[in-house]
Amino acid sequence: QVVLINSNPATIMTDPEFADKTYIEPIEKEIVKKIIDKEKPDAILPTMGGQTALNIIRELNRENYFLNNPIKILGASPKSIDVAEDRELFADAMKEIGLETPFSIIVDDTHDLEKLSKEVEYPLILRPFYTLGGTGGGIVYNQEEFVPKVQNAVDLSPVSKTLVEESLIGWKEFEFEVVRDRLDNSIIVCSIENLDPMGVHTGDSITIAPALTLTDKEFQKLRNQSIAILRKIGVETGGSNVQFAVNPKNGRILIIEMNPRVSRSSALASKATGFPIAKIAALLAIGYTLDELKNDITKVTPASFEPVIDYIVTKIPKFNFEKFQGTPKVLNTAMKSVGEIMSIGRTFKESILKALYSIEGDNYGFDLPHELLNLKDETLKAELKKQRPDRLLLVAESIRRNIDVQEINTLTHIDKFFLREIEEIIKFEKILVKVGNNLDIKTLIQSKKLGFS
Repeated sequence: QVVLINSNPATIMTDPEFADKTYIEPIEKEIVKKIIDKEKPDAILPTMGGQTALNIIRELNRENYFLNNPIKILGASPKSIDVAEDRELFADAMKEIGLETPFSIIVDDTHDLEKLSKEVEYPLILRPFYTLGGTGGGIVYNQEEFVPKVQNAVDLSPVSKTLVEESLIGWKEFEFEVVRDRLDNSIIVCSIENLDPMGVHTGDSITIAPALTLTDKEFQKLRNQSIAILRKIGVETGGSNVQFAVNPKNGRILIIEMNPRVSRSSALASKATGFPIAKIAALLAIGYTLDELKNDITKVTPASFEPVIDYIVTKIPKFNFEKFQGTPKVLNTAMKSVGEIMSIGRTFKESILKALYSIEGDNYGFDLPHELLNLKDETLKAELKKQRPDRLLLVAESIRRNIDVQEINTLTHIDKFFLREIEEIIKFEKILVKVGNNLDIKTLIQSKKLGFS
């Protein structure tokens, strides 16, 4: 028998056929305790409920609620959740297995922020403890911003703590979706690359699956590290998400964080590969192993085979700043998107163009919005430095104006592979403009293969 607690009646999982009993209640500690006391479950599976569910388990465990209680916590134990979510414990755990995390200090409400602001080097990244969607996080560029931004991060953290860490702005960001069973069989479901460099929340980033700019050696290194992290943290069964930063200049790898749960990226990886991470994770939690479960797509091979895809998947976030008046149109480590779209193409060019058409913005594809058409070259270059939600359109416009790819790379830190791909799209766009209405069949087929619509 399955008992489900969900505060959102609009989700598909609250449909009557998904659980034997469904409680549509606020997911708060006291309410969850009342439901547990009433239903007396044998086990709880928190890794399907995102950050909120992990926080509830952590709060209950802190009260020793499970101490003399026969209830099993499936997927990730309270101790594993603590190690993964507590920045200090996580950094120590990574050090023990020889992996590097960014230099950081933990700040709470007892610190003298004025004094600290004079001792640190800028820019800095703020990562508050136990907040959803990076709430309260951000980038501190100078001493003037330090006190108000750090104080805000501390105030928004449920435990009044924030991590203040070295800035990795300009580094490449990668995610690996890992699934592990009770016998320590582990697979990488999907690698995901952020087109935007570090400094933007993953939910606000344009992401591509599989990762396109890693060498095979780098991929294997990140793969092995992902599995080693799951073992160290102690995620017994289910899906987890591991985030890496890679320095494009020297290949140095840092571990950013790991989520011991099914996350937003897990949903993207599931759709991209056809591997149902949430379903498999639930079955693993009750004792199945990967080799006992069949792959949902092939129906023949076991789930212990890593999915391989021969197409490119692109995710572009959807923003709606118009509804949030006064919110600056600049992205940082706190999530601001209200939705996202996903596209599939045989090449990156086809995939990115399909995605841009699907986002249903004011412009079409790589076209620049009317209000930005009259930007002078110097203003355009200045805007390229900012983490804007429409920065990719500004990149395309820069290429149209024959600004060198190397210069765009220096200004944006977007990998040159992606810039060259966009450059090829813009070159063909110029051919289409030149041809106009006299489109021949060969050019039409070529344009469709590229992803033009």
